[in-house]
Amino acid sequence: MACKWYSMCPLRWFERRGHLDSSWAEQYCLSSENWKNCRRYQLEEQGIAHADNMLPDGRVDEELN
Repeated sequence: MACKWYSMCPLRWFERRGHLDSSWAEQYCLSSENWKNCRRYQLEEQGIAHADNMLPDGRVDEELN
């Protein structure tokens, strides 16, 4: 089961354009409930704004734009 935010996550945009490796989605977004470990998911669930270029581990990748 994929993360409920997967379809609208900005990281998908970066991935489709070749700016982000698909391993992020495989490890966090599409892995059976591993998405609960995603910092983006956690912040989204709390209604806390976060940068579009924040990776699932919580780091912000300044090169993603």
